Amino acid sequence: MKKIIKQLFLLLLLGAIFVSCKKDENQDFFNGGTAPVMTSSANGPFVLDILHKNDQLLTLSWTNPDYQFTTGLSSQDVYYTIQIDSAGKNFSSSSIAEISVPKELSKTLTVGEFNAKLLALGLIENIAGTIELRVKSTLSNGSGALYSAPITLVVTPYLDVLYPVPANLYITGSATPASWQCGCGEPELLSQKFTKISSSSFKITIKLTSGNSYLFLPVYGSWAHKYAGPSPNNSNNPYGDNFQPDTGGDLGSPPTTGIYTIIVDFKTGKFSVTQ
Repeated sequence: MKKIIKQLFLLLLLGAIFVSCKKDENQDFFNGGTAPVMTSSANGPFVLDILHKNDQLLTLSWTNPDYQFTTGLSSQDVYYTIQIDSAGKNFSSSSIAEISVPKELSKTLTVGEFNAKLLALGLIENIAGTIELRVKSTLSNGSGALYSAPITLVVTPYLDVLYPVPANLYITGSATPASWQCGCGEPELLSQKFTKISSSSFKITIKLTSGNSYLFLPVYGSWAHKYAGPSPNNSNNPYGDNFQPDTGGDLGSPPTTGIYTIIVDFKTGKFSVTQ
């Protein structure tokens, strides 16, 4: 009897080991997926217009990558990222633009949203540029990256600024060599004139006297329009701050007299003062 019990015990033990081995053999392994296929509802070419910045421009859609494990389809959430880069950069440039789209299989872009991504990418306003878009898919833990084939679009972004950009810009005030605009003629006007360095910004290098004030003007000799700082007068950060058109206080100069470079950017509504 003892011999029979012993044999039964051995059989049960062998059976348990066999089942354990089968479980090890049935571990869940990632088998990959299928690269998503992306399509666009419109193919352009696009000329973006600030007057339509809130309008829908296009919808990007893509297929599910159907990530597979040995036990079947993955139950994990899938995360998507739309990537935008200049054509020919192979999505490797440092300025690549990205839009996160968790779990969804499409994304509708407005004119303004798309324009902002293009400017961040480095495209020049009012000049047509060629870009490529693709979608990247990953599992929730960031693994299993798959990429769609790129879509090529030609698009012209618009200049997106906080304030309209004037044709010219001048500085005037007691902190400047010419003091408050005195109408002394062309030499004075030129010495107080900024140089336009981009589609939205101006620069001047000039002597500023400490403890004094200045303003920016689109037309030298006219007070019809000005660009001022926070109120009250001279309450701004002397090394850079926000500016605003037509209202506000005089801008206060730095605490030390010297030669300074001033950059005024109408895209951001900010100016900087650097010695």
